[in-house]
Amino acid sequence: MTDIADIRNIGIIAHIDAGKTTTTERILYYTDTIHKMGEVHDGNTTTDWMDQEKERGITITSATITCFWKNNQINIIDTPGHVDFTAEVERSLRVLDGAVGIFCAVGGVEPQSETVWHQADKYSVPRIAYINKMDRMGADFENVLEMIKNRLTPNAVCIQLPIGKEDHLCGIIDIVEMRAAIFSDHDDPKNYEYTEIPADMLAKACQVREELIDKIADFDDELMLAFLDGEDISPALIKRAIRKGVISNKIIPVLTGSSLKNVGVHLLLNAINDYLPSPLDISYPDVINRETNEKITLKTDPQAKFAALAFKVQIDKYTGKLVYIRIYSGTLKKGEIFFNQTNGKKERAIRLIQMQSNKKNDVDHARAGDIVALVGSKFTFTGDTITEEHNPVLLAKMDFPESVISVAIEPKTKADQEILADALTRMEEEDPTFKVREDKDTGQTLITGMGELHLDIILDRLKREYNLSVNQGNPQVTYKETVTEVHEVEEELRRELNGKVTYAYVKLRLSPYDYENDPENHLMQKNKFVNRVESTDIPGSIIDAIRESAYNSCTDGPLLSGQIEGLQVELLKTIYHPGESNEVAYRVATGMAISKGLHNAGALILEPIMNVTIISPIDFIGDLISDVNIRRGKVVEIRTQTQKQEVLAEIPLSELFGYSTRIRSLSQGRAVFTMEFKKYEKIPLQLQVNVLKKIRGY
Repeated sequence: MTDIADIRNIGIIAHIDAGKTTTTERILYYTDTIHKMGEVHDGNTTTDWMDQEKERGITITSATITCFWKNNQINIIDTPGHVDFTAEVERSLRVLDGAVGIFCAVGGVEPQSETVWHQADKYSVPRIAYINKMDRMGADFENVLEMIKNRLTPNAVCIQLPIGKEDHLCGIIDIVEMRAAIFSDHDDPKNYEYTEIPADMLAKACQVREELIDKIADFDDELMLAFLDGEDISPALIKRAIRKGVISNKIIPVLTGSSLKNVGVHLLLNAINDYLPSPLDISYPDVINRETNEKITLKTDPQAKFAALAFKVQIDKYTGKLVYIRIYSGTLKKGEIFFNQTNGKKERAIRLIQMQSNKKNDVDHARAGDIVALVGSKFTFTGDTITEEHNPVLLAKMDFPESVISVAIEPKTKADQEILADALTRMEEEDPTFKVREDKDTGQTLITGMGELHLDIILDRLKREYNLSVNQGNPQVTYKETVTEVHEVEEELRRELNGKVTYAYVKLRLSPYDYENDPENHLMQKNKFVNRVESTDIPGSIIDAIRESAYNSCTDGPLLSGQIEGLQVELLKTIYHPGESNEVAYRVATGMAISKGLHNAGALILEPIMNVTIISPIDFIGDLISDVNIRRGKVVEIRTQTQKQEVLAEIPLSELFGYSTRIRSLSQGRAVFTMEFKKYEKIPLQLQVNVLKKIRGY
């Protein structure tokens, strides 16, 4: 088995169409994992294995695959670039030790590039940057390097320079080794040779090397002394310093090439080995002892107690439920029993699999640093911590973006009703950003996702995988609700059933809750329950039942039956009758009280606000900004690019349906836009009436 120090768990992250899948395909070919390269446009790449991925030429689900380069084991997760599938990126970054951020040499730092970069910042994932597509018309290495420094990180350092660009791209200058790699035959990706740096680029290369050494000198004392003494500095010393800087998240090495033309991929593989961390180099934060609530440190040691995080669920039509896990400490053997710290369930590791995209290799055991899949697990879900039984550690769960677009669906025949319900349950289990609920007024099944493409893929999967055709409504905004006033409410429940009396009484205060500014809200819960009852005569199980019912009641708002956000429920008084009171009665009474109280607490609708990025030739910017204002949007920033401008705006989602047609007409088809969810915001009161009329018909 590979030594843990030689393992690299990495992700490929980027904006859509930056070349993630093409780069991954080249890496697999270089490492002899595959023997023929596929192309995205031909629909035959290794990691894009779903039918929808092949047809659309985009990555929808992250794929895990293992390869080997110079005795190092590289576990790669190729992630989606489209914003509708950002949850796949989120959960991948949560368990990775390093990442390669890919940027298009023409487009530079695009909107989704910033999103995934900041996701990596959140989890402190060490990165290297790779400026791809240097063969394309308009490629500009220097411009993209400046964009990375200005928009993402000032710590970007150039360690490579392209030799030529566009049709004249022929090689890469390695600043660390101070030599050139020349690719004379683009059709033979393994045919390259090292030569001297071209004379006309030598001065530039020396200047960049001096800047690099100046930037990394603080990370290695030996290098610092050699630098101050004016001695020659060896490539090994430079690599050691860069590696220290990368692992501490203070240096981002920038590489370049063209994956499609097979230029520079082997240098990227060398950089992954040389600079990105092994599992031994990373400390894992946000781990607590669930018995004492104290923060602890997990040791990356196969002999330590077993602890792992389930980060993805996939339903496979041949194998059933697959649960992807990242092991942080200890070893899990096939057939062993593990304990789910999140829900308290015990399960057996019936089968362990190392995934190769959609292919499966059985393994007898997995150890610290490994990423594998469990087969047959019934009670383990995305975000769960699994351990050996007497190891009470809990890893932080993952945060996922809000789902903001809904569609009403129904089966075309009544016979398909049960099949549809089962299919939606499976998909909901797989995808934490996909939600299913029933509208209590209309009885319709509503499916909610990240965007129209997300829901389109779901409906396509229903047809392909489950042979289900459904009727669907038009996409609609997923609104939430909140309260703006303080209101006290009480509820007394007394019922007699079969001669036995059931009794419960609660008095509650409902009020607005500013969860973002609550210093005690460590888990960023969007609603809060507070017990003001000091009596010791009330059993703890009764208080727990009231608390649970209070949180459950926040799923059904008074205006649109939407999720409630920003509600504080205080328990002011309760009466307990021994022999007559039970938990069920208090759950019912609490639910009735909150339902009644919400109608008198100044309920207000919250609407999703989207971050919209518009890139357009300068000639059309004025008309596009005017259109943003008409849509109740506000312009946050305007950035100037070469011959184009980039407008960053915040616009309500309800104003964006049909926007792609409008933006094409305003720009003669030359402007493009992307959007992603930012926050929920109170809707203007005068517009709330219109929303209610539209949705509820009054």
